[in-house]
Amino acid sequence: MTEEMFEVVDEHDEVVDVRRRSEVHSLGLRHRAVHVLVFNRIGQLFLQKRSQKKDCFPGTWDSSASGHLAPGESYDLCAIRELNEELGFQSALPLEKLFKIDACPETGQEFVWIYRCESEGPFTLAPDEIEHGDWFTSDQIAQWIDERPKDFAGAFPLIWQRYKTDYSDKALQRAELVDDAVSAVRVRR
Repeated sequence: MTEEMFEVVDEHDEVVDVRRRSEVHSLGLRHRAVHVLVFNRIGQLFLQKRSQKKDCFPGTWDSSASGHLAPGESYDLCAIRELNEELGFQSALPLEKLFKIDACPETGQEFVWIYRCESEGPFTLAPDEIEHGDWFTSDQIAQWIDERPKDFAGAFPLIWQRYKTDYSDKALQRAELVDDAVSAVRVRR
């Protein structure tokens, strides 16, 4: 199997080179990735437990789907591709592009765009990528990170903290609107 190629980027996320995956990771070169957070209608987040076969953070819990950009690929297209490859899922609605985290040690020197979408599953998990997955509440995740942060891939606690700070109230409001709409439909029947 041919080794993946990654675009190496500078401190401004501008492409400066293309290198093999193993080189990029072993040399700590800046590169690009996406993380997608998949929530169900009651606000639970689907987390994946990474396969033991992964070269980085094997056997740890991580975002619903994540991955590196292929050379020439946009962040947006990569997010769609990773959802399909890892979860066997194609969102009927556009993904919500939330925020970007600059390359840093916690992200493994990845510039990372974070996306959000909603689905009830079920998912078809890619066995080479994901050992298994499950739904968790915000409170469960927060307590878990506080008690056992090493259970998570390096970037996830950083992503979760930023999401909680900037977006969790909006997500709760969305879940309440869905519940209200479902209740209204039931009343009309």
